[in-house]
Amino acid sequence: MQIMGISGMPGSGKSLVSEMATKRGAMIVSMGDIVREEAKKRGESSKETAKNLRKEHGKYIVSELTIKKIKKLQEEGIENSIVVEGIRSHHEVAMFKENFDNFIILSIFANPALRFERLKKRMREDDSTDYNVFAKRDYTELDFGIGNVIALSDKIIINESDIESCNEKINEFFNEINL
Repeated sequence: MQIMGISGMPGSGKSLVSEMATKRGAMIVSMGDIVREEAKKRGESSKETAKNLRKEHGKYIVSELTIKKIKKLQEEGIENSIVVEGIRSHHEVAMFKENFDNFIILSIFANPALRFERLKKRMREDDSTDYNVFAKRDYTELDFGIGNVIALSDKIIINESDIESCNEKINEFFNEINL
């Protein structure tokens, strides 16, 4: 069973990688979904909850919750490959590598202007049509350490052209790692 992580700035294409992995039989565990679930319980925004969880429980909390979820899936007999979507800090990478043999990171990159246009179309709860809000979110992500994760990734895919080209790059990578 392959366990890998996906990282990248908002709107870079992490969800595209997850969709393609799902088609190959992988299960997706989204760290963002874990934060959003907790935010709903707390009545906070996802951004507030992400900061508050780390403040209350330390920099490893989101990865700890994610690892707990993956281990539960394994205990239930799930043998599919697992893709962890949304790794944002090198602390989280360290936790995954400590808990899972051969854990690898794939990062997706796209420039800010392109990502902003994608987010305006996507309009998830934490997306904005205001570029200043978008830029502030980017800096929050960078403060979490996502730049380190991207820089230290096992593979980086540039997602700035058409979707077919990106799909091809992702499929090539999946073939390399036997996903």
